[in-house]
Amino acid sequence: MSEVSARREEIKSALERILAWPEIARSPQLARFLDYIVRRSLDGEEQSIKAYSIAVDVFGRQTDFDPQADPIVRVQARRLRGLLEQYYGGPGADDTVRIELPVGRYVPEFVFPIASGGDQGVALAPVPPTIELASRGHVTVSWFVLLVIALGAAALAFSLSTWGPRQESLTQAAGALQRPRLTVVEFQNLTGEPAKLLAASGLAMEVVTDLEAFDTVNVRFAGSPDALDAEAVPSDFILNGLVRRNPAESGGLQYSVSLTDRSSDSVVWSRAVSVAAPAIGDRWALDDVSMDLVAALGSMRGPVHGRARELLAQYSIEGQENAYLCRMLFDIYRDTSAFSAAERAQACFGKLIERDRQTGPVLAAVASLTAELARATPPSERAERLARASELMADALRRAPTNAFVWEQRARLYELMGEHDNAEAAYGSSLQLNPASMDALAARARHLALIGRLQEAAPMARRTIEGAPSPPRWYMAVPALEALSKSDYEAALQYAEIYSQSDRELGPIFAILAAQGLGDGEIVNLYLPRVLEVPSFRANGILPHLRARIADGQFITRVRRSLEAAGVQAAALTGPF
Repeated sequence: MSEVSARREEIKSALERILAWPEIARSPQLARFLDYIVRRSLDGEEQSIKAYSIAVDVFGRQTDFDPQADPIVRVQARRLRGLLEQYYGGPGADDTVRIELPVGRYVPEFVFPIASGGDQGVALAPVPPTIELASRGHVTVSWFVLLVIALGAAALAFSLSTWGPRQESLTQAAGALQRPRLTVVEFQNLTGEPAKLLAASGLAMEVVTDLEAFDTVNVRFAGSPDALDAEAVPSDFILNGLVRRNPAESGGLQYSVSLTDRSSDSVVWSRAVSVAAPAIGDRWALDDVSMDLVAALGSMRGPVHGRARELLAQYSIEGQENAYLCRMLFDIYRDTSAFSAAERAQACFGKLIERDRQTGPVLAAVASLTAELARATPPSERAERLARASELMADALRRAPTNAFVWEQRARLYELMGEHDNAEAAYGSSLQLNPASMDALAARARHLALIGRLQEAAPMARRTIEGAPSPPRWYMAVPALEALSKSDYEAALQYAEIYSQSDRELGPIFAILAAQGLGDGEIVNLYLPRVLEVPSFRANGILPHLRARIADGQFITRVRRSLEAAGVQAAALTGPF
């Protein structure tokens, strides 16, 4: 029997021992969950181990299962991780192989502890350097890798120091040139009740799990605050918190968290979240609190990215381009829709080294830029560019099939091409992979509103506006449409005027509809030239171009009548002008 075959048999034996353990055996669902993911992994089917397949195959959910509405897989995965830790801390302490379920993933890892003779054994699944405590008894991060990282950081610092006086401030902000490193410290339990320990430690791990879905932050769990002094890799930010009894409600809990910038040793962000007494026993309570915190921490407009945004607003990064800074520029373009911002992001991506250019997120961002900048081109050229964008997006998905950002860009591309059913499916995949992404949720809400599903879109939009830090102007599309549907033209005009600063196609049209409802000819006259100046309308005709974005036929009719009443000629409505 080969060594690999022997290892496989060891894993199967380890699985059988765990399944026979009473704590697992009394939960048939968790037993099926563990058996399912281990056997699929051993059969080489790791790519098929998804939240959707687990929900359907293990937990009996229907084929229309929506992970955003039903987080059963994530919750059960947390329970399984806790039981595995308990098992290997007790009856399984001497097992020759450990089956682990990494935070944020459903593919198990098989770890063979370091033997006394120094033989580390083999792992049938790679062991990533994520959230592994030193007490585990096995190596998870190569010191050689850490040395390379340290040398790379030193080389970067040296290169920055040679920029000269003009770049002095940029050199001082060198920490903002790379993805921020965030360490989450175990939250303190100040309730005075030992039983509430899980409410504190569980939330810290939940925050780490949810933040790992954002590929723009390096996040790790440090355990106790004392562990920070022994960090092999320093952090840019520390997140700590506590749980205590809510002084405003008997029986309730209050979570208080703060984010410290280690470069200045100052608190740059804080938040308090309350959980009412009846909800404390609810299995979703920690998930809801974590979603509230991570929606702000993971956002590209959030506190951990503040220094990078300031740097990009003040300095050129020519010669210092990297994937993180290019993503920041891409998100700045997303927030403003400015052509100059798009060009700057495009130039940044073009200067990346080949290895970075071929990653899924970078390819997806370039595909989005390629497609969106083609809107103002003639139909034949536009079709050619959309085909190129589709090729890039397909390549992005091949390289990063579980990246939420990639799926969000895929959805936007489908939306731009008028493939609205595919767009909805892609938005669903993005939010399944990262339900805390307010940008993906806001984009989906806008899409739903534009295809005539405003009732579904409105609560999503409210959640994004309340949960996102500094909501960008493009989040105001759904409130504008909702106000128009209710004939609340004053509110509609206010939202439309904000939205028009980020969407130069639809924003002015929304404003004209609202102004006509108010009988305000001056506002109509103000926004009508802006509609007629839109390059994509001039290249394709107003209504042909709008029909690709808006699948709500009644709303298209309303727009046509509104523009006709404003004096737009039929030729401009139906063809290039």
